[in-house]
Amino acid sequence: MRSHIYVRLVVLISLFLLGATWSPLPANSATVQSGQQDMSGMDMSGHGASNDKAAGADPDHDAGIHAMHAMEGHMDMGPHMKMTESRPAKPGDAERARQVVEVARTVAAKYADYHTALADGFKIFLPNVPQKVYHFTNYRYGFEAGHSFNPEHPTSLLYEKHGADYQLVGVMYTAPKRFSEDQLDERIPLSIARWHEHVNFCVPPPGHRMEMLAPNSQFGLRGSIATQEACDAAGGTFRPVIFNWMVHVYPFEKDQASIWSVDRQHGDAD
Repeated sequence: MRSHIYVRLVVLISLFLLGATWSPLPANSATVQSGQQDMSGMDMSGHGASNDKAAGADPDHDAGIHAMHAMEGHMDMGPHMKMTESRPAKPGDAERARQVVEVARTVAAKYADYHTALADGFKIFLPNVPQKVYHFTNYRYGFEAGHSFNPEHPTSLLYEKHGADYQLVGVMYTAPKRFSEDQLDERIPLSIARWHEHVNFCVPPPGHRMEMLAPNSQFGLRGSIATQEACDAAGGTFRPVIFNWMVHVYPFEKDQASIWSVDRQHGDAD
């Protein structure tokens, strides 16, 4: 039962925009309309119990399954987490960040009622699987984030569930994993925010996939292996980076540290 849930959780990978080299698809693309493929072009149309072949043979598929499990404890990832370096403040940084927060706050107010988000094309992932924070993701905005930054178009809206209702607590922006820190700084100044991505992922060989879930595994985002050489020696498949850059903004908070809280976004298991 537990492994079946992890297989279902792989669909959440779409909100992290795994690929960095895709080109935006036309607005009427079946991929965008159906949500059956993630942003990297990896086919997600057969996710779940019916996709046994993919689950057993595709290292990236298995990486996604394990990543969702590992993210329950972001801060323990060590060499598997890469954070942008905090930079000295430059003239204009505070104002640029303030403008992003103001826009994010307006967006959040608009989507305080989650029904509005659904009507505008945001898709909730696995509403029947208990999660601390639920991501409502807009595929078109995700594609847009691959080539330009529009604070009015967050890739995901972040909701906490209270009974049958959802309460919006933040928004998530993404950027291609190929981006340099200078390029991220152009979107949101690194003197204010810290983006993160997940790195040095060793997928175990076929037949050993579930070893990633073991407490002291060599493999995965909590594994002891963090280099290409060690992964090759163990018979695994090395992924230097498995997700795109991401950052959460909590626009309803009152101070800058809380608005851009790194600890909170880790705890929210993005």
